[in-house]
Amino acid sequence: MAESSVAQELTSEVLNTISKSQAAVVEAIETWASVLQSIKPDLPAVNVPFADKLPTPHDLVAGAYDFAEQLLASQRKFAEDLLTATAPLLATATAAKPKKNEKAA
Repeated sequence: MAESSVAQELTSEVLNTISKSQAAVVEAIETWASVLQSIKPDLPAVNVPFADKLPTPHDLVAGAYDFAEQLLASQRKFAEDLLTATAPLLATATAAKPKKNEKAA
């Protein structure tokens, strides 16, 4: 169980570091955007045909992550199904291995 605890601690630390890094990037982008907003010139409105039919950036991000979530769930089920299908082979291989103190016949 010690290995599991170490793995969990490592996973937690990696995720924590990533979260802190992402927060720093978001803060920097917010500062940058605020500065640019104060100095950008007024731009004329551009009328692009069918622009109202295009997905918003939020819709694009949500769609991409929804797809990735479904794909990851599908891949997990596939891997678990493979483990289930090969379990009899793994049990046989484990039982057939001689223990350290035993010699193979």
